[in-house]
Amino acid sequence: MNKKHLFSVLIFFVSILGYSSELLEKNVLTTNLSSDQLSDYLLMDRKWVYYPDYNNRESWDKILGENKTTYINRGNSKLKYEWKVITATDYLDYERTGNRFTMQNKNSSNHDALADLVIAELAEGKGRFMDQIINGVFYFCEQTSWTLSAHLSRQASGRVIPDHNEHVIALVSAQTAAFLSWTYYFFNQEFDKVDPIISKRLKYEIYRKVIIPYRQNDHYWWLAINAPDGTMLNNWTPWCNSNVLQCVMLLEDDKEQLSKDVYRSMQSVDKYINYVSKDGACEEGPSYWEHAAGKLYDYLLLLQWITNDKISLFNTPFLRNMGEYISRTYVGNDWVVNFADASAKFTAKGSLVYRYGKSVNSDEMMKFGAFLERNSKSSVTFGVDFLRVLESIYYDNEIKKAKAEHITPDYTIYPETQFYYFKNNNNFFLAAKAGFNAESHNHNDAGTFSLWVDETPIFIDAGVGTYTRQTFGPERYTIWTMRSNYHNLPTINGNEQQFGKSYQATNVNVDTKKRVLSMNLANAYPASARIEDWTRIYKLTDKELLLTDKFKINNADKPNEIHFMLWGKIEVEDGKVFINVNDTNVELVFDENKLTAELETIHLPDVRLSKVWGKEIYRLTFKSKKIVQVDEYHFSIRKL
Repeated sequence: MNKKHLFSVLIFFVSILGYSSELLEKNVLTTNLSSDQLSDYLLMDRKWVYYPDYNNRESWDKILGENKTTYINRGNSKLKYEWKVITATDYLDYERTGNRFTMQNKNSSNHDALADLVIAELAEGKGRFMDQIINGVFYFCEQTSWTLSAHLSRQASGRVIPDHNEHVIALVSAQTAAFLSWTYYFFNQEFDKVDPIISKRLKYEIYRKVIIPYRQNDHYWWLAINAPDGTMLNNWTPWCNSNVLQCVMLLEDDKEQLSKDVYRSMQSVDKYINYVSKDGACEEGPSYWEHAAGKLYDYLLLLQWITNDKISLFNTPFLRNMGEYISRTYVGNDWVVNFADASAKFTAKGSLVYRYGKSVNSDEMMKFGAFLERNSKSSVTFGVDFLRVLESIYYDNEIKKAKAEHITPDYTIYPETQFYYFKNNNNFFLAAKAGFNAESHNHNDAGTFSLWVDETPIFIDAGVGTYTRQTFGPERYTIWTMRSNYHNLPTINGNEQQFGKSYQATNVNVDTKKRVLSMNLANAYPASARIEDWTRIYKLTDKELLLTDKFKINNADKPNEIHFMLWGKIEVEDGKVFINVNDTNVELVFDENKLTAELETIHLPDVRLSKVWGKEIYRLTFKSKKIVQVDEYHFSIRKL
């Protein structure tokens, strides 16, 4: 079979699996299919692999093209790389201070070095990099665990020094195993020429650290095999499963066992598909799209390969919606809609976007992927996410010849996730959300919005700072970036929004023709706020954004505050606020008879925030001059 054309062969296996292209049923991958039946579809002996063997120099030269020298040069820079030892105290620093990067930076450096060496050897094929590759393989084999310190607390002990008797399968450990499985696949015969123990040990460690624990343990939260429907899942489920699937597809030779492994992964991914919204929006935000929808794509691509095209979801509207979310969320000039923990800066690779688009037959995504590649500094992909490295190499020439364009509709509505995007003819792009305060990577931000003018963010969502132990612990909502009063939202009767699924926007109404969105925010606040109704209305006209807050509070005893997060240069005058960001000028008009404006500078020592926004951003707060039970606040935002 010629796998080169796999992406254009979108076979939908209706007759056996009973899929519907209009509505995905629960457990869509495993319904009406057993592990025994699955074994009849499996391609064994790595026959699904369509990349050239290591010694096929003519084919490697052809697919690498002009990128060959770049890969070799990166490998050259690692020929004298000194493998970094990760000490016990490097692990302990996460437990002691919350700093995950003491361990993680050394680990990433070792990963990147070995990945550069492996692809350089595939590119050159002369054996120059082989000894250093063996050094790297030996180093990883000697590691007690491939899991990051930040994830080792999931050990039974709850501690972070790796326990040699327990292996935690997490994001990086599974990805390391997948990368080393590809290393084994391409070089095991070359390793044997040096010493057969190298290949034997590498395969042994991949099984010991990942494959066998995957088979034997149901307690990994992301696996969700026995989890009830509705259990919150996120990018971990497709990410870990796609990597474990690569391991067994590349290493397992027993057909019965392979069938069990693949079926187990299908059961787990079914749980993820059951959980995510069918409107296609990524509740974790665009920074996670590569790891959520993108890893689901990787997984389903691998599943299609190993089953000889018998199992595919690529012509479902659901999967296409998940893909096109990334193009709809891209505002322009590398800015994206960034709710939750996502960054406001775009991160997805054009190659992934293009290939995903080709699989789901989305012209929009293919053009957008080509657009991203045209505007990137380099189309060359590196790293231990080796499947994507290989796919990027294979499709590089095709993407370069594709039409490049980014055009999105005037509005995009995600009714389940409750994201709403509107554009007008004055280069305004409004993104607002309703939703609830218990999403994956949640911020307490029901009802917030962001606004871009001329592809420049004006009213912003700050995003999230560098991850620490506190980010995902009980202290999460003491961090300012997570709190509603540091979003474009009100503090009502002295109360900010709270965490929990019951804290949500209600009575959400949208008129796409008039570009009007309204919702009641009362339920997003605690009972102590005594809110009977707080209706927020966004209306995007041809010339301005109108924001209205109408409210009724029972026994109000504190002044309300309306917060706006800004950056750039801010000037407050009578009834007006002037905002200048990179020569884009906007005017905010408010009622000075009801509200007084206060501007607070928020310094950004955290590099994850400062690399996006600079050294500081601002919180503009409008405080009500009187404590009232019923009233309306009106704001208009215009371009100057």
